[in-house]
Amino acid sequence: MSGYSVKVATATPPDDGAQRPPADAPCTDALIPLLSATRLTGTATAFASATLTNDTDPNHFWVGAEMLRTYTGDTATQAMADLRSLVGRCPVVTTSDLDGKPEVFRFAVTSAPRLGDDSVHISCSMTYDSEVMECDSILIRIGTTVVTVDEQGADPGGYRYLPQLAAAAVRKYQG
Repeated sequence: MSGYSVKVATATPPDDGAQRPPADAPCTDALIPLLSATRLTGTATAFASATLTNDTDPNHFWVGAEMLRTYTGDTATQAMADLRSLVGRCPVVTTSDLDGKPEVFRFAVTSAPRLGDDSVHISCSMTYDSEVMECDSILIRIGTTVVTVDEQGADPGGYRYLPQLAAAAVRKYQG
């Protein structure tokens, strides 16, 4: 398909497996990867991801990804609990770009399709000037594995296919 590119990775990103931030950690841009669920707490024993991007429109871009993280013990359960707790504590993070203009990030736990042993939908948006960019992630825990399906760069409301993609990812994983 024109404009799309796919990247597959099997090495854990260097900043994945972040330790649980202290309960009094400030809600700063350092927490955005954890708040948006692009990173999780706990160190995965196995990791794989596939990323699909489209940047044909200079005014809009779209990135979709599926990640599988396998953990030992109850680390997957703890990572899901940490995510919910952190989003509840830091629903808004205000930062500045390089020119000092404010950027406002909003995060929320919203309803997710009931999949696997546990599932959660993290909705996020970034407002810069009058532009709003959304990102959404659905995380599904199946035993000691967390399957994450996310998209970034969608126009508001552009996540309508995410639940179907998450359900398909779970079927494929369990199949």
